[in-house]
Amino acid sequence: MPFTLATWNINSVRLREPLVLRLLTEELPDVLCLQECKSPVDKIPLDGFRALGYNWIVARGQKGYNGVAILSRLPLVDAGDRDFANLGHARHVAAALENGVTIHNVYVPAGGDVPDREVNAKFGQKLDFLTEMRDWAHGAPPAKSILVGDLNIAPREDDVWSHKQLLKIVSHTPVEVEHLGAAQDAGRWVDITRKDIPDGKLYSWWSYRAADWNAADKGRRLDHIWATPDIANAAHSSRVLRDARGWTQPSDHVPVFATFDL
Repeated sequence: MPFTLATWNINSVRLREPLVLRLLTEELPDVLCLQECKSPVDKIPLDGFRALGYNWIVARGQKGYNGVAILSRLPLVDAGDRDFANLGHARHVAAALENGVTIHNVYVPAGGDVPDREVNAKFGQKLDFLTEMRDWAHGAPPAKSILVGDLNIAPREDDVWSHKQLLKIVSHTPVEVEHLGAAQDAGRWVDITRKDIPDGKLYSWWSYRAADWNAADKGRRLDHIWATPDIANAAHSSRVLRDARGWTQPSDHVPVFATFDL
């Protein structure tokens, strides 16, 4: 059963409901994972999504911050959540498809502005979150699983507009990249996007601060699709929908897609 999956940090699902509806209408992903929904679950605008055939939703939410949701045209069931680093945040939810695939939707903390846990508690929380992701995978090795989301780290040199200039900027510091790599290795997760698009600059986020984001093109690849080795070879057709950054009232992130023949 081939299915296409997309992940998108929507930066408020209620504010940007029209953009979600546009994506669902134009791109027709079978499963859409949203992060930073900034809404309690009972306030997520589901009627419009259901009208387009997305009748299954698994979500965790909170007022004004964080929040993760999985919208699907395919039947799925809630597969739980984890409170990594005991932050009390809605940053993870899982769902299981009928074909036995488990989808994990993750929103890693951004980590603040200073890459030093001694002076910036948010940076320490980010590292602790990633460490617990690593330990979780070691404790219960994932199989037939996909992990997606805004992981808030651009790990490769070609995942940022300037490796040299961002080495001391949160999201590309060596300690963050090391922690993300440890979490990835623990689950033997395959970076599907880079399996399909192995070379060249690739971004999924552009700051709101740029007067002309497209011309400046100072992006980072913060949004990821990973899969366990037993299904990684079934993945293909990865792409980043860059044009969505230019939509009206856009998120600063854009959707990332992959198709799985399972």
